[in-house]
Amino acid sequence: MIGKGKAVAHTGVSIAYGWDKEKDAEIVINHHLAGDNAQEVTEEFKMVQEMNKRCHNNTLSFILSPTVEDGKKLNKEKLREMTERFLKEMQLKERQVIAFVHRDKAHTHVHLYVNRIGFDGKAYNDSFIGKRSQLAAERVAKEMGITTVNEVQMEKQLQSVVIRNEIRRIHERTLSNEKLKTLDAYIKAMKAQKVAVVPSINKANRLQGFRFDYKGQSFKGSEVHRSMSGGRLLSGLSTDMNIQKRLEKVPSVNISGKALELSSNMASALAKKVIKQVIKKVIDTGIGF
Repeated sequence: MIGKGKAVAHTGVSIAYGWDKEKDAEIVINHHLAGDNAQEVTEEFKMVQEMNKRCHNNTLSFILSPTVEDGKKLNKEKLREMTERFLKEMQLKERQVIAFVHRDKAHTHVHLYVNRIGFDGKAYNDSFIGKRSQLAAERVAKEMGITTVNEVQMEKQLQSVVIRNEIRRIHERTLSNEKLKTLDAYIKAMKAQKVAVVPSINKANRLQGFRFDYKGQSFKGSEVHRSMSGGRLLSGLSTDMNIQKRLEKVPSVNISGKALELSSNMASALAKKVIKQVIKKVIDTGIGF
């Protein structure tokens, strides 16, 4: 479970979002409140907040997000218990509180709103509230046997490694195809294997590398493997380059019929490749150069 928290000024907007019927909102906690709609609850919050006009961000907004699998198992009672435990960890029990569960997406989550101003007129200390929310959610998850944020992060990291390895294998398999003569052909071949190769264009409108999108994840080429950084990727494809053109002007590459100049880093990497190739052989044509 992941916990996020912050102090906000837009009380009415926040509570209205939590109460949104289009998101299948369902109230799981309602403490010290009598209102039947978002406007009435907001007015009740404001009545207490009038006791401390110096506090601007006077509503605490939290999101408690179990994993997708945990969310499927947690019924309304368990979600209420989870939220009550979180409030106790954050020392926010004796305040105006309203919490909604949203099930409009596959990922069940709770939106929790707490009046930062207590009935004594004092404002709750919101220092490091984001980090404290994470730690409180972590403790609650351990108490209830719910997947913790550390476990979620570890799972994401492992999944990331698996996906990057798959992309690299597809890339190497694609490069081994001797029919590839252009960058466009490479991009098309990768797409056929469900990997989108997306050019990264800098502010100077120069190509500085590529991103690889696969199975819902996106990585820079260098994140997949150092051999897949922009310059090295083009070097690996450049079996048919016109060396003289490459050395006489700023290199450019054709992608979907559009010529793009290379960034200085990519041009430098390709220049080194050219020098090595001069030693080996003379190459007449290139991948759009």
